[in-house]
Amino acid sequence: MANSESRTTRVFLNNIDSYSSKNLAQFLSSCVVGASLSEGEEEDKHEASSDEPCFEIVGTVANKDAKQESFALEQYWSLSRDELLQCLMRCDVIVYNITEHTNLIDEATWAISALHSEIGHFESPKIFILLSPIMTWAMTKPPDPDDPDIPLTEDDYKKRRPHPNYKEHTSTEKLVLKLGKTKKSILGTYIITSGLQYGMGENMFHFFFKTAWLGKLSSIPIFGPGTNNIPAIHVYDLARVVQKIIDHKPKTHYFIAVDESKNTFEDIVKAIASAVGSGQTENVLKEDASGNITPIKICLLGPPAVGKSTVAAELCRYYKLHHVAVDEAVSEKVRQLEELLERNEKTAENEEMLSTAEEQFEAIKNSMLQNDGQLDNQQVMHIIMEKLNSMPCRNQGFVLDGYPKTYSQANELFQDESMEVEDIRSTEPKYNKVMIPEFVFSLDATDEFLKARVRSLPQNVAEIKHYTQVEFTDSLAKFRQTLAEDESVLDYFDELEIHPEHIDCEDMAVVEKIIKTVGRPMNYGLSPEEMEEEKKRKEHERHQQLKQEEAENKLREMMENEKFTTLLDEWNRNTAEVERQEHELLEARSVPMRHYLMKYVMPTVVQGLVDCCKVKPDDPVDFLAEHLFRSNPDD
Repeated sequence: MANSESRTTRVFLNNIDSYSSKNLAQFLSSCVVGASLSEGEEEDKHEASSDEPCFEIVGTVANKDAKQESFALEQYWSLSRDELLQCLMRCDVIVYNITEHTNLIDEATWAISALHSEIGHFESPKIFILLSPIMTWAMTKPPDPDDPDIPLTEDDYKKRRPHPNYKEHTSTEKLVLKLGKTKKSILGTYIITSGLQYGMGENMFHFFFKTAWLGKLSSIPIFGPGTNNIPAIHVYDLARVVQKIIDHKPKTHYFIAVDESKNTFEDIVKAIASAVGSGQTENVLKEDASGNITPIKICLLGPPAVGKSTVAAELCRYYKLHHVAVDEAVSEKVRQLEELLERNEKTAENEEMLSTAEEQFEAIKNSMLQNDGQLDNQQVMHIIMEKLNSMPCRNQGFVLDGYPKTYSQANELFQDESMEVEDIRSTEPKYNKVMIPEFVFSLDATDEFLKARVRSLPQNVAEIKHYTQVEFTDSLAKFRQTLAEDESVLDYFDELEIHPEHIDCEDMAVVEKIIKTVGRPMNYGLSPEEMEEEKKRKEHERHQQLKQEEAENKLREMMENEKFTTLLDEWNRNTAEVERQEHELLEARSVPMRHYLMKYVMPTVVQGLVDCCKVKPDDPVDFLAEHLFRSNPDD
């Protein structure tokens, strides 16, 4: 740390191991504090002398194994919110970059809210700078419809309309500007809307540089017509904008950081191809470029107990879609609100966010109390709309299970909120193209079939599903009545030329019929790197399986050997016991014979042997035999 006379300015950046933040941090680390206040100084930013104070860089990293960067004084991984807040409090400038990763939006929102709540404890004034993507301006109309070439400026920021996928970015921008108005002299906030960043190793345009450099393709692809203008900025130019805001602390708080050049996508790719490759380019249809990767959006309608949820679950597994059912969506929303309230109560983060969550939670709770545990139509509508607008449903698609039920619900759910007055008066049907289902299937069966299916359910399941006899009969009658109205939910889709396909659920091949209509899955395939990784994973699993089989075989062999040894020992014990018993039996059987021999035979034999010794005949055996014959008492 520098001493108090030459105090440096400490700058925090999030994710300094990412392309954008890393280059910003590297640039600022070599800048002299206040150098941009004098014209021409920024070009000499790398020539700072040893006694000139430079920006001190601290920041977080997303990768646990990220190396210690030479330009960073401190870098942190996986800080708790309390630890992160302490880190931010020690910094003079906080730069939150949400141009690359959407998962950082929540953290940026928390950071500005937490700092705002701690204004009274600042030791010195702080600057908060949010780097946001240019897509927050994507749907903004030109200032002059008759002259679309007139560029948008910072003065138009209140009129900006974001791309549907960037509404959260816009909300964060608004919050940052709002909280910066409280005490500007203590906490100043700025928004920098950045064009697509390039340079210093590349990021967005890396594919085209790599393809041109390797020369494996005869021409570099231009996806689509290529006539769209690409607002871009060199990453170091973006860093200079940040440097100037820190030094100058301007009164303007919203900036658009883009190059002055108006290059189209085709211009950029052709320039890369000419500079690095053969110079040849080729226009490629978007469908061919993406491999026809589009979200699949399905709506399943039908009477109660027809099997919509079962079919929806199977379709979600097959197509890798998100199951959107009313009960599950409501439960998920309540759980999210409870967790948000609990987290905010513990950390006292964002008062506005906490207030909104409390209002939503109270509204849901009151609605359930007034409707016997059920939500009113408007609450359900809001939750389903929020779910369908979520990024997972936008990207992969969804299966909407049993909703909407009426024409008016469908009209309200799928209406285009961006329609203006003249659009609404138009006779042409208007709808939200992001949310509207592409396929609508009306599942049906006879009342007798449905009632028989309900009767086969266990009592506890029927009660949970509200399929008791009275409840089911009422809900089935209500469904039939709603479908018979002059304008039914099926009529709504017919008017939009999304003609529902009717499927008889008494036929068991329901899912197969739907798959035949929808077609093959349209999800991302594996990239070459992922395929290699998958190959390694399978090879690793195969080796692990072989190891396991080998270990199991050894264990089995050892157990068999132990079992054989045990059996052999038992066999030997049994054999020894048999031999002992046989010996005892033979011994018992030989006793009478021995007694007879000792009493009647042995005395005669002994006397014969004695006589033989006395006489000493030439043939002792013949002599003994003759003696025994003569001495036989039976003769």
